[in-house]
Amino acid sequence: MERIVEILPELNHAFLETLIMVGISLTIALILGLPIGILLYVTSQNNFLQNKTLKTVFGVIVNLVRSVPFIILMVFLFPVTQILLGSTIGPYAASVSLSVAAIPFYARIVEAAARDIDKGVIEAAIATGASPWLIIKDIILPETKPGLISGLTITAISLIGYSAMAGTIGGGGIGDLAVRYGYYRYDDTVMFTTVIVLVVLVQFIQYLGDYISKAVDKR
Repeated sequence: MERIVEILPELNHAFLETLIMVGISLTIALILGLPIGILLYVTSQNNFLQNKTLKTVFGVIVNLVRSVPFIILMVFLFPVTQILLGSTIGPYAASVSLSVAAIPFYARIVEAAARDIDKGVIEAAIATGASPWLIIKDIILPETKPGLISGLTITAISLIGYSAMAGTIGGGGIGDLAVRYGYYRYDDTVMFTTVIVLVVLVQFIQYLGDYISKAVDKR
């Protein structure tokens, strides 16, 4: 117990860094991943904005980024991070690679959620002369809202795991604390404490995401 009290300031700082990394990358994933996911859906075959070229180009880019292991992606993006932020260490620097990893991840979840929409509803809207933007705004987004929130929850939990990996190579956060104090110094108390904090954080996010998803589901 004494050891936990001793490292509490470091733990609080590391926890805040993790929240910063996850918060920034999750926000960017929502801002960019949502429209990309919608685009992947509406340009697919037999849909109202069918476009094979766009679908193929965005699909290949999304698949390429998703296929690269996160640690390799983070190292690969070091030059970009250096140009953007002037540094490759710390939570803000780690947020660059976390965001790049999160965007295609969430985009695919959005696309999958949109595929669950009843085609008849969209066909009826097209028959009444609704514009593509109107269909997206008034049908696709409202109908997929529970799935979008569930997908955001899954993305947030994945980002917590990625942020812990980022901490091992200078990203800061709980992963960095676990490695510096727990692994290198053979301090089991620190190691177990960081694991417990991560588990509690994941459980809280999962519970909150499930609650909000059920609350907005009007089906």
